[in-house]
Amino acid sequence: MSVEQKPGNGGLPAQMLENIAASFVDARIAAKGLDAYPGTVPADLATAYRIQDKAIELWDDSIGGWKVGRIPPAVEDQFGCDRLAGPIFSSTIMQQNGNDNFKMPVFSKGFAAVEAEFVAVIAKDAPSDKLHWERDEAESMITELRVGLEIASSPLGPINDLGPAVVASDFGNNAGLIVGPAIPGWQTRDLQSLSCATYIDGELVGEGGAFGLTGGVVRSVQFILELAASRGRPLQAGDFIATGQTTGIHEVGVGQSVRMPFADGNDGEVTCQIIAIAKA
Repeated sequence: MSVEQKPGNGGLPAQMLENIAASFVDARIAAKGLDAYPGTVPADLATAYRIQDKAIELWDDSIGGWKVGRIPPAVEDQFGCDRLAGPIFSSTIMQQNGNDNFKMPVFSKGFAAVEAEFVAVIAKDAPSDKLHWERDEAESMITELRVGLEIASSPLGPINDLGPAVVASDFGNNAGLIVGPAIPGWQTRDLQSLSCATYIDGELVGEGGAFGLTGGVVRSVQFILELAASRGRPLQAGDFIATGQTTGIHEVGVGQSVRMPFADGNDGEVTCQIIAIAKA
């Protein structure tokens, strides 16, 4: 499915889009919660990405990668796409080695969850004028596939109940990423071996793997190569692409501990402790 979304609801004035973006950015900076959407809910992804782009311009950090999320099949036709995306900012990306146990901040007054991810590392800068990518071309842009943990968090408490466009409009509901070790031979391995699990406070809460991603990790990379270029933000060498949740979206609270082993730990694991985001 193409990344070309259906036309945006252009009836929303530019000032309203700017106000929504500013409201999200202000809430993130102040570490405060939002009980309701701060304006008219975008009806489509094109409008959502206009809000997201305005918020990116207001955010004082560079983009170090992108999270890609699956749009539920039941509403794919409505939104004209199978996936959505949001920026992952450089200062929120942690690379875990050995026994590192990061303290990962979330919006305690908003929404907070963790997701087990397979993280693609982009091999080289993508051409700025290339808007269509074949699957094999996208696969050639992956230099490594690494294990990872996405912090899905937003000041907006009901963000996941309001639909894909709302999720996309607030940085794709992302607040950070932990990147673990590279997976050896991932391209030639049995897909069933690319498994993972999520434990919260020592309790198993979800199991899955790359085999659960519709179209696989390559489809997610193909999608973001096209979407990012269409928005004038072509992927850069070293960008981390969180390709989609694989064990579920698991809500977390401050003080909880998270562990995600991949292939029963044979491909490594990522861990963290959840803390509250402080005011910037």
